[in-house]
Amino acid sequence: MKKSINKFFAILFAMSMLVGCEATKNANNKQKGAVIGATSGAVIGGVIGNNTGDGNTALGAIIGGVVGGAAGGYIGNRMDKQAKQIEEEIPGAEVERVGEGINVTFDENSGVYFATDQSNINAESQQTLNKLSSILKEYPDTNVLVEGHTDNTGSESYNLTLSKNRAQSVTNYLVNNGNLSQGRFTTKWYGEAQPKYDNTTAEGRAKNRRVELAIVASEDLKEEAKDATSQN
Repeated sequence: MKKSINKFFAILFAMSMLVGCEATKNANNKQKGAVIGATSGAVIGGVIGNNTGDGNTALGAIIGGVVGGAAGGYIGNRMDKQAKQIEEEIPGAEVERVGEGINVTFDENSGVYFATDQSNINAESQQTLNKLSSILKEYPDTNVLVEGHTDNTGSESYNLTLSKNRAQSVTNYLVNNGNLSQGRFTTKWYGEAQPKYDNTTAEGRAKNRRVELAIVASEDLKEEAKDATSQN
């Protein structure tokens, strides 16, 4: 699944580079980044939107909210700093900078742990989420989508409920224990419906039992970015 997604994005990126090539012929590096960011965001965003239903997956949420252009570069710079801080302070997390947002994945081996059939936040997970909440406090102009996912062991209905309970546990902990605004969070759950790895292997199933976050710009940050870059 992951290889297919990477190949898919490689094709889309090549398409977007062709679209932006003429426009960036005489531009400097910063201008090139803004133009290519806008064109690739438009291309990728359109295709992702058509392939993720209502766009509520973590990847769809990030790409679907792309601003593009100079404002997108402004937001991207802010996200670069936040992503680097998450990588440095939470080394177990899988952190990916995508478009103008950040995709953070915690599987059962990387920071947020759930015992079998359980959804409570244990002591080790609390340490990770405490670090994450501290970072999120430093960037109050970002919103967070929290998603729960499982492997395909057990019934579909059971897995859906389990993923719901785990995603809600993470959100509730960040809000109640991390003292973050509830309004910054959206919580979704998909059970076994969105595997990223091969469910026929033990390693793949372990990675599919995950909580995934999409960190995106708030409307306030988008407006700030537009105002700041429109004056340049």
